[in-house]
Amino acid sequence: MTFVSEKINTLPPYLFSEFQKKKKNLMEKGVDVIDLGIGAPDLPTPDFVIDRLVEEVRNPLNHRYSTYSGTQEFRQSVADFYKSHYAVDLDPDTEVLALIGSKEGIANMVQAVINPGNTVLIPNPGYPVYRTAVHLAGGNSVDLPLDESNGYQPLFNQVSKKDSESAKLMLLNYPSNPTAATVNLDVFLKAVSYAKSHNIIVANDAAYDLVTFNGYKAPSILQAPGAKDYAVEFGSLSKSFNMTGWRIGYLVGNKTVIRALSTLKSNIDTSQFLPIQLAAATALKSDLKAVEANNKVYQERMEKLHEALNKIGLEAEKPKGTIFLWAKVPQGYSSASFANQMLDRAGVIVTPGSAFGTTGEGYIRISLSVTSDRLDEVIKRIKNMSWQ
Repeated sequence: MTFVSEKINTLPPYLFSEFQKKKKNLMEKGVDVIDLGIGAPDLPTPDFVIDRLVEEVRNPLNHRYSTYSGTQEFRQSVADFYKSHYAVDLDPDTEVLALIGSKEGIANMVQAVINPGNTVLIPNPGYPVYRTAVHLAGGNSVDLPLDESNGYQPLFNQVSKKDSESAKLMLLNYPSNPTAATVNLDVFLKAVSYAKSHNIIVANDAAYDLVTFNGYKAPSILQAPGAKDYAVEFGSLSKSFNMTGWRIGYLVGNKTVIRALSTLKSNIDTSQFLPIQLAAATALKSDLKAVEANNKVYQERMEKLHEALNKIGLEAEKPKGTIFLWAKVPQGYSSASFANQMLDRAGVIVTPGSAFGTTGEGYIRISLSVTSDRLDEVIKRIKNMSWQ
């Protein structure tokens, strides 16, 4: 008799946990490993956010359960943020839901929306959690093709008529992890039109919405006319305010999806710790100067590494957002083999593009999550690999 479900037995190990095991083994051998594999910001959470957290932690009333949908202050702060930043009106009571980080929200939303056997359109390449969530919900993942020559915008016309008609949900991710692709509002206009014509829900994962460079401002899918009839959007404070470990995010948009996810979550969790929600509300109500300061640091790192990689021969587009570079591997290497070469010969962890889907083959994802000095060391080590 087995004590493990078939879903778990057929679930591949989470990619980044495997990299951390390799990192630990190498460090135990005395190797100075530089980890550019996982997208974990190294910059500190802003002081004013921490100050609010400390203040609220000292209030004994805040050690009680949260309401299932999140505190009124947090949900109102999300609604106010969407109004001021995107000119989108949201009802904080019916169109905003607090999440324990957007990763949790994505996994549970898929389960709340689809039935076993339903089709979900997944970006390829895309964040691995999307396919995992569909697998756990018993759904059928179908590729939503993305192509470098098209700027990694969705190729809706390449989805078969059968898959378009059977799909119940479509996932998007802009600014993108792993490709760092960004889009203008017209892409979301097309996505909402596609969702309307096929009567499906479209969900945009906007975890990197505020991490942008050179004056680019990422749009929200909810800016598309009529979007709330078919669309929801995930937001997170992890990358914009360096709050990854705090686990706080939100879902906004379509009331029916919000209600369905809220019902599911009320049977699974009791929302996030109240002081974290209140500190997150303070972050969202801020003037975003802290975000701008973070973006300046990320942009400086990006410019340095982008220039160096292209000189070395690792071709990469210059992104307008996220904390990643998406670089082509040298001829004669696969994504995995070159990532292993970088680890074995340079002590640098990067993520093979193949981990994000079949069309990620031939690329590596490099995180900008170390200091400029450490990036100088990375560049030096890669130059010394002599793989040309």
